[in-house]
Amino acid sequence: MNKKVIILGSGPNRIGQGVEFDYACVHCVWAMREEGYEAIMVNCNPETVSTDYDTSDRLYFEPIVLEDVLNIIEKESPCGVVVQFGGQTPLKLAKPLENLNIPILGTQPESIDIAEDRERFRDLIIQLGLKQPESGIAKSKQEAFEIAKQVGYPVLVRPSYVLGGRAMRLVYDENELASYVEEAVSVSEDKPLLIDRFLDGSVELDVDCVSDGEDVLIGAVMEHIEEAGIHSGDSATCIPHYSLPDDIVIEVKNQTKKLARALNTVGLMNVQYAIKDGEIYVIEANPRASRTVPFVSKAIGYPLAKIASKVMLGKKLRELVPEVFQIKNPHPASDFLERGFDRFAIKEVVFPWNRFPEVDPLLGPEMKSTGEVMGIDKDFGLAFYKAQAATGSKLPLEGNVFISVADKDKPYIVDIAKDLVNMGFKIFATSGTYKFLKENGIEVTIVNKLSEERPNIVDRIRNGEIVMVINTPSGKRERSDAYYIRRAAVTNKIPYYTTVRGAWAAVQGIKSFKEKGLDVYALQDLRR
Repeated sequence: MNKKVIILGSGPNRIGQGVEFDYACVHCVWAMREEGYEAIMVNCNPETVSTDYDTSDRLYFEPIVLEDVLNIIEKESPCGVVVQFGGQTPLKLAKPLENLNIPILGTQPESIDIAEDRERFRDLIIQLGLKQPESGIAKSKQEAFEIAKQVGYPVLVRPSYVLGGRAMRLVYDENELASYVEEAVSVSEDKPLLIDRFLDGSVELDVDCVSDGEDVLIGAVMEHIEEAGIHSGDSATCIPHYSLPDDIVIEVKNQTKKLARALNTVGLMNVQYAIKDGEIYVIEANPRASRTVPFVSKAIGYPLAKIASKVMLGKKLRELVPEVFQIKNPHPASDFLERGFDRFAIKEVVFPWNRFPEVDPLLGPEMKSTGEVMGIDKDFGLAFYKAQAATGSKLPLEGNVFISVADKDKPYIVDIAKDLVNMGFKIFATSGTYKFLKENGIEVTIVNKLSEERPNIVDRIRNGEIVMVINTPSGKRERSDAYYIRRAAVTNKIPYYTTVRGAWAAVQGIKSFKEKGLDVYALQDLRR
């Protein structure tokens, strides 16, 4: 047998496709070489480690498109091709390569297609007795309106087979949907529109796992800090869960194992869930490496991409990580990898807002981040504080905090505002939020809106009078006062939060730092 393996990378790095996939590709190369295989890397980005001259045995600096990949396969005659570490770009080539009788290592194209095809995946979810948000597939504009009405607003809409949530939007009413289908996308038989009921106020989870076709190794269950509706690549996430009950997490792990086995997964898989009113909904399953693989691997101390690569060559998990399967009666809410995990690991993302002066720095279903950092501590608040500092957005310890939130968020902001006042901060708010906070007994100062006389809130931000901004969107997309407030915060490098959960985490970070101070230690020290 020709012991050569071709690994397809993620192609050019761009907003919406993270460099995290390159991490997985490099670990795959290392694993293949450890197992005695010649690792051949195909990628076309000069700024990544996978394209360094000494990473792989051979590097082809070519586009990740079928014609170029076939030319390389013809020249090298590999025993298999790896498509699951470069994100969506190489995954799309799985079926065309299989049709040409080229062996795909790991999860097979048929399983990939079940996970990618919404109708087939929905059938699988029903067959397994799991739940999904109500959804539909529209192949015309009229059908889109009918499905949205049937599902119920707000809805999450997107074209099929998108990358990084591009052109995905949260739509609150029929007028917004009309605008979306007329201006943003074209809907047809060939380009259907996916419409999902949006589970407003739900908590989102990410799970990374490795399967060998029989056993399933759960790397971690990550609880998002931002509410559902924010692209998973843009949301801060925490290992282990911090607000959900253990029984929910146990069931999430069981459902992940069910899905991995049903999809005949061999290698890595990522599953996203939404938890609403104690019910677990499967959002999607991706039978490939996810953006969170490097974060999870560093947090738990197990190189998931490397383990998955060896599984794809035919090795079994019980052989690669025997200690995981020897342990008896682990803590009920965790597998071996999280057992005794006495600290919080928080992933926070880095945004390029300062380079795009016209873009609204508002989080949503379309991915906009360009990097990520990690904070680790035994205290949740301190882990979050470290993660914020690593992004260059250090949390303030005193000063004036501006709060302006949508009506639906007002009941949840009261405790956050109380905590800030108790820590010595002064609260500023525009009329609506001011009135609500005042009615709830919170000391607050009114500040003029942008449309009112000066000095207004934007002036105060520019003058350095505001140290933190909490501003949640109302659902409208036009350029409002909120847009200019968020832009002023970015320009003046002031921490700002556009979700209630994000604001809550920031308050916990400030509180913990004030009470306990900060301990710093090396990641390597956690492994001893």
